[in-house]
Amino acid sequence: MASSIWSWFALAFAALLLPAAGAVLWLLRQRGDLRRQVASLAHDAEALNDRLWTLADSEERYRSLIEAQGDLIVRRDGARIVYANRAYAALFGAGEQDLVGSRMLLPQLALRPLVLLEGGARSFDECLATYEGERWISWIETVVPGPDGRTLIQRVGRDISARIAGEDALVEARARAEAANEAKSRFLATVSHEFRTPLNGILGMADLLTDTGPDAEQATYVAALRTSGEALLALVDDILDFAKVEAGKLELVEEPFDPAQLVETVAELMAPRAQAKGIELAAHIAPDLPARLVGDRDRLRQVLLNLVGNAVKFTEAGGVGLSMACTDDRLEIAVADTGPGIPADRLDTIFGEFEQLDPGIDARQTGTGLGLAIVRRLARLMGGEVRAESRLGEGATFRVTLPLVAAIDAPEARIPHWPGQHVLLVSPAPFAARFLAETIRTTGASISIAGTAEAARVKLAGDIPVTAVLVDHALGDEPAKQLAAAVAAAGIRDCLILLSPHARRQFGSPQAAGFSGFLIKPVRTRSLYERLGHGLPPGAAAIGEAPAPASMPARQPGTGLTVLVAEDNEINALLATRTLERFGCTAIWARDGGEALKRVEASFAGTAPPLALALLDVRMPVMTGLDCARAIRALERRLGRAATLPLVAVTANVSAADRAAAFAAGMDDCLAKPLEREALLRWLERLSQNAAGSLTA
Repeated sequence: MASSIWSWFALAFAALLLPAAGAVLWLLRQRGDLRRQVASLAHDAEALNDRLWTLADSEERYRSLIEAQGDLIVRRDGARIVYANRAYAALFGAGEQDLVGSRMLLPQLALRPLVLLEGGARSFDECLATYEGERWISWIETVVPGPDGRTLIQRVGRDISARIAGEDALVEARARAEAANEAKSRFLATVSHEFRTPLNGILGMADLLTDTGPDAEQATYVAALRTSGEALLALVDDILDFAKVEAGKLELVEEPFDPAQLVETVAELMAPRAQAKGIELAAHIAPDLPARLVGDRDRLRQVLLNLVGNAVKFTEAGGVGLSMACTDDRLEIAVADTGPGIPADRLDTIFGEFEQLDPGIDARQTGTGLGLAIVRRLARLMGGEVRAESRLGEGATFRVTLPLVAAIDAPEARIPHWPGQHVLLVSPAPFAARFLAETIRTTGASISIAGTAEAARVKLAGDIPVTAVLVDHALGDEPAKQLAAAVAAAGIRDCLILLSPHARRQFGSPQAAGFSGFLIKPVRTRSLYERLGHGLPPGAAAIGEAPAPASMPARQPGTGLTVLVAEDNEINALLATRTLERFGCTAIWARDGGEALKRVEASFAGTAPPLALALLDVRMPVMTGLDCARAIRALERRLGRAATLPLVAVTANVSAADRAAAFAAGMDDCLAKPLEREALLRWLERLSQNAAGSLTA
């Protein structure tokens, strides 16, 4: 194009300088070149037009792409807008060109903290009052060069209003859930107190009635009363415990405990219920189990009680076996029964909340349906798991696996050494016989098992000399006594009978029946070692003889002590005062916390007998037990008393938080309702010892 223009300048110059003829000839010669140059100029113009069209098309496609993304884009030179896309302009309810050149800003309603990004970019979220209402925009702000080299501020934003609304809804929902949980906790605490308060009266009065020496018929009614009360209390505990686990408010306590003692205590506690149904309950602890473990004993006890209680409930014949062993670094607990079994399609669903077996299996069994759900949640809370194994009609086994943590200072198990001894065990019980046999084999002795008296006589006449015999009273009174005579005729001097506590009272003297002694079922391992080892021939080393249990004397450790009972419920107050009086105390009743404080003030002033102990119900009108305790401690500080009055909180809520609140208020102890007589006795004995010490000092 440039060459063509210069050619025209040359022609004009030639026309001025050259003669006319020569100019004409020269022009003719240049005509061909001009045509070529004009054609080239047209081609260049067409190429330029094509490039301009391509650039415009590319710009339009880029603009369409940006607008389709929905992002907001604005560039400012200082405060002046030099570019705004359609999405940004929509915030103002205007067009893009309406904003260019303006300094328009939207009102800012809220701003979140700014975050620095790589490359100097900045990110922040702000809430703006836009043409369409409040909008949350998330911005990324960068510095970009302008067309003339000036620095521009570019913001690219995205509408996050829906996300913020969702986050706000989650926060609100969480707050509502926490408030609901807190309300539920308060409700459960109130329900617990309201349930336990009358139950305290029912169970406590049943104990007092038992102490009055009722006749056989009355004793039956009292036992039924207590059993029903305990069943109701167990249902309440199931509901409350499940609610605590569900709310995440159940705290585990890690402390050393004796696993053998735990298992045997649970078995002894549940045995009367099993024996009342005519079934056996046996327990076994593996010999290699550490003597002391670290964990939450009470929660593990609750797991065992629920599993054993469930097994006893559904077993009508045979028995229930509770065993504990260790495998590598895991604690293995098994509860097996000879009940109806569980259908295969229910083995997992039975651990759900409010799940019951098909009523057609045993419509007589009732409950909350929470026992197994609590077991699973507690097991998982302790880092373990529980599963069920069963075949319909063949019983069921529940297995709990937990982390095994042995105490550092755990002593070694003391197992006697009985090599060369042969024990004959006669028992029809499915679990007791097997468990006792396993325990006896750990001593080095051999053992034979007979399920009937006839089978036992065959073994007595066999080739293996028997050195000791264990006879289960489950054979029946007469078969057991006849077998004892056969054992004596065979020259075997050590013959023990296994009795339930109820059968022990009815059986009479074991020695008169031909036995050398007896063991109470469920049989404790230590008792077995000591009683059986005592009668074995010389050379069998036993672990030592346990002292014979002393008969329980009438204990009145509270003689001479005055105890204040602050309780607004008249029945519970009557129960507490009568119980204290039976222990030799003088009981003073206060109907509420305010009256209790006045009684204490009178005692401190010397106008009333000195108090040795105060039992304060936590929930009372006028002044709560905790407020009363705070007031008593403040009064003691004000008077400068050297000795403080022992204060014991009595409450239906004995969680860790409730105990902490009681101790923070100045209480010395916290007792649960129903009031445990043994715990009260321990307090009175301690006070009596302190009083005796002060008198002899």
